[in-house]
Amino acid sequence: MPDDLNWAIGGEAGDGIDSTGKIFAQALSRAGRHVFTSKDFASRIRGGYTAYKIRTSLDRVQSVVDRLDLLIALTERTIDENMDELHEGSVIIYDSERTTMQNVEVPDEMIGLEVPLKRLAEEAGGAIMANVVALGAACEVTQFPIENLDESLEKRFGDKGEAIVENNMQAARKGQEYVQEEYDHDFGYELQTADEDYVLINGDQAIGMGAIAAGCRFYAGYPITPATEVMEYMTGRVDQFGGKVVQAEDELAAINMALGAARAGARAMTATSGPGIDLMTETFGLVATTETPLVICDVMRSGPSTGMPTKQEQGDLNMTLYGGHGEIPRFVVAPTTISECFWKTVEAFNLAEKYQTPVYLVSDLAMAVTEQTFKPEAFDMDEVEIERGNVVDEEDIDGWMNEKDQFQPHFPAADGISPRTFPGTSGGAHMTTGLEHDALGRRTEDTEVRKEQVEKREQKVETAIEREDWDYREFGNPDSDTLVISWGSNEGAMREGMEFLEDEDIEVRFISVPYIFPRPDLTEEVEQADQTIVVECNATGQFADVIEHDVLERVDRVNKYDGVRFDADELAAEIKAAMAEEAEVKA
Repeated sequence: MPDDLNWAIGGEAGDGIDSTGKIFAQALSRAGRHVFTSKDFASRIRGGYTAYKIRTSLDRVQSVVDRLDLLIALTERTIDENMDELHEGSVIIYDSERTTMQNVEVPDEMIGLEVPLKRLAEEAGGAIMANVVALGAACEVTQFPIENLDESLEKRFGDKGEAIVENNMQAARKGQEYVQEEYDHDFGYELQTADEDYVLINGDQAIGMGAIAAGCRFYAGYPITPATEVMEYMTGRVDQFGGKVVQAEDELAAINMALGAARAGARAMTATSGPGIDLMTETFGLVATTETPLVICDVMRSGPSTGMPTKQEQGDLNMTLYGGHGEIPRFVVAPTTISECFWKTVEAFNLAEKYQTPVYLVSDLAMAVTEQTFKPEAFDMDEVEIERGNVVDEEDIDGWMNEKDQFQPHFPAADGISPRTFPGTSGGAHMTTGLEHDALGRRTEDTEVRKEQVEKREQKVETAIEREDWDYREFGNPDSDTLVISWGSNEGAMREGMEFLEDEDIEVRFISVPYIFPRPDLTEEVEQADQTIVVECNATGQFADVIEHDVLERVDRVNKYDGVRFDADELAAEIKAAMAEEAEVKA
């Protein structure tokens, strides 16, 4: 029986889709199964189509695929939206007693289970538990021990009292028993359990956890999809370590608050999405010219303008690379996996302080809202290293004074990295302005000082290029004639897509790049390949443009910009098509 199962629940916003999906995902992970989730939701509080999908296996899963084995349909539209992914033998659970579901016609090759979800829920204590009845039915279809659901129900409803927990457990069993009694059928699925311990976490949560582990003690932000959960995760948790989360009145206030905290010596951060990055750009320049270490997280979504707030895109790369007036030194780090969201957040804080430069930490919606299972050691706090850079105190500050015993916070050091003092450091008082300034931080229009300070700020990036490891990760056949390059959240889909290609005896070399600026030099890798394909979720191929600029060679592009992430099998087909097109051109 197939162990790799794709499950979904769909309906309207307000139907409890997200909480139901999380309950089942937690039950699967606690049963020792790997989980990878995806969400499709509208930008509204009620109405509009929304779905929560889970792919689960005893083996690690890193992507969604274009296949749906079990669908809980709370609306008829749910079936229509997912028809392309349903297949022969797919099971559809729906409540035929609901007025809107009485005319549902399930294709003959599929299995329709008419389960009175609302009525059974009312028998268990309330119609609100209809979705839990459906989970019980799903447990029976997949032969998943319903006892594994109990712990998740207790975690979800425990604060509401023991009676509510018991009612939900009873509701789940009513769904299970109904399918047992009414459908004497082997559905062909068996979700086995394992003695494994997994952490279930999404990208936003991993960034929040990484920030706390890195020593971030001040976060200011304004709620915006899909970055809000970074703030939600840190709220309450960072307080336990003496930190503070502030919900600002807008994105301009958020970055300026974070700037103030960073100037005061705290590790500080803000997170937003594309529209917020636009608003923060002016202060971004102030952060850079005052040489203040600050981490700015951009969780990308579809743009421009308001765009599609709840849809996937990687359209902000040019903004993070080039946004802002004048020439602004920066680092742009883009995690490629959910676990890397944790580690690259730690690295972003270290880079910011070591080089006194703002750092864009770039994620995207697909990674932000996806829950995935990891072993706890994937987030080993003992491995976290904190580097605060060139901070000077009373003992060594004398070496950074001028002939008048004045501290020089913008001293033109050969490596570009000036000394930094925390407030209260004896002899370290100074002022810094957003106007061009001299070594003391005082405004100036002196041409030689201007040139010196510009070169000093740019030198920090050159120093970082020399001192840090701006590397990539590589998979597949290193000798393949076809090179595929991606960045951000596409790594998982590509790695599993390679398995589909290998089934057709197609081997590729795959490079996943987590550093956008500075970035690894891929000239040699591109020159070795007969064909280079760059994969990304935008229309124009922004990273492909960067690669072409670096290597001075044309690359092929696989782009997706419909607001939906790549599926593994879809991406494999796109790569195969690009290879075939290249072969035809050469022929």
